[in-house]
Amino acid sequence: MNRTQALLALIPAAYVVGSIPFGLIVGRAKGIDPRTAGSKNIGATNLGRLLGKKYFFIVFVLDLLKGAIPTLAAGVLLNFTVENRLACLLWVLVAFAALLGHMASLFLKFKGGKGVATSAGVLLGVFPYFTLPGLAAVVVWGLVFGLVRYISAASIFGAAAFPLLYLLLGALRHWPILDAQLPFLIFSLLIPALIIYKHRANISRLRSGTELRAGRKSL
Repeated sequence: MNRTQALLALIPAAYVVGSIPFGLIVGRAKGIDPRTAGSKNIGATNLGRLLGKKYFFIVFVLDLLKGAIPTLAAGVLLNFTVENRLACLLWVLVAFAALLGHMASLFLKFKGGKGVATSAGVLLGVFPYFTLPGLAAVVVWGLVFGLVRYISAASIFGAAAFPLLYLLLGALRHWPILDAQLPFLIFSLLIPALIIYKHRANISRLRSGTELRAGRKSL
């Protein structure tokens, strides 16, 4: 099997790994179905509200890893370099498959979480091209969260900042953003679009003033 074939095989594998509903698994192990409790989401934030901070971190890390591991595997095959647009596209497709698995899980009738933790794993996996602007986006997340104490708002602003940070860093480091790395640019726009779309209910609650702040439990 050559490198291209290995990367192609990683795409469906990444989707299956991304589909593992760790939030549901952890919740059921503790006697709760997060799909019917709290915000009815299988992500780390809802598990944290339902079960405590410990379970927020457990689910967050597990969801992060299912994005990071397949994406890192693709990076290893490519020696973490992008030689041409095809190599970049295959790396992006592996990353996207993992994220899509979380948002539209094979095991949950193609429903899933909002993708923040899995996206973070994907950004760590596309090293250094997404890792560096991803870390800067985490700083944006932290600043917004510190100001408003809404996890959803922080996630939306952090996601929206990511493509701008990628473009800025790419320009500073002279990356071929419009050439070999064009798939990266497209994916950098797709990630926040998907995250913001999955947060549309949160946006509605933020506008109406009914969104829960961090530290408050769902009813």
